[in-house]
Amino acid sequence: MSSQVPTPHISAAEGDFAKVVLMPGDPLRARFIAENFLEEPKLVTSVRNVLGYTGTYKGEPISVMASGMGMPSMGIYATELYKFYGVETIIRVGSAGSISPKADLYDIVLAQGACTTSAWQNQYHLPGTYAPIADFDLLQSAVKRAAEMNTKVVVGNILSNDAFYGEDENFVSAWQRMGVLGIEMETAALYMIAADLGKKALGIFAISDNLITGKSLPSKEREVGFGTMMELALSMEK
Repeated sequence: MSSQVPTPHISAAEGDFAKVVLMPGDPLRARFIAENFLEEPKLVTSVRNVLGYTGTYKGEPISVMASGMGMPSMGIYATELYKFYGVETIIRVGSAGSISPKADLYDIVLAQGACTTSAWQNQYHLPGTYAPIADFDLLQSAVKRAAEMNTKVVVGNILSNDAFYGEDENFVSAWQRMGVLGIEMETAALYMIAADLGKKALGIFAISDNLITGKSLPSKEREVGFGTMMELALSMEK
């Protein structure tokens, strides 16, 4: 914990965040999660309308806060939560576009690893290429809890891509050939930040688009249609 709070991007006071934070991209989804899944949620930050709440789930303190879109935005909020607010675990709960026949709309993907098109790792001055991976204990816990819920999950690599509209046919087929399950925009940065700071992170995704079939969910379903994913993220051992 640091006395360097509030930060430029988070107005919460020391102690306002729980040790575990669920992190969707969308501020409205953060509010929906807080109001529909947490007991007695309290708004603790709203700088730039990036909403963060703390409440309880089955008696245990837990927070939820939006990350915004893309790795730079995730980088700001994850770093400040880990470094200045004493957060130990961030679970990204988001949507992803499937590029694999193993994952269709509404399916749940657990990101064992996160490939990326980003230069995010350059800041660490590593003499090679870093492979961002999830915390194994969190991943194992999510797989175990999904089995208890009789919920199918697909475990494997996802791609954290900088460009939302850069996914042409050749791009998709190249990553698909390497067994990547889906595409999103934040997790590789989260995994690298967690590794650098000695913290824990996991990405859990509900498939909102299928880039193979062209099917997709409307925006309202992206906000409220991921109940199973939320139950898994909240009830797994952290």
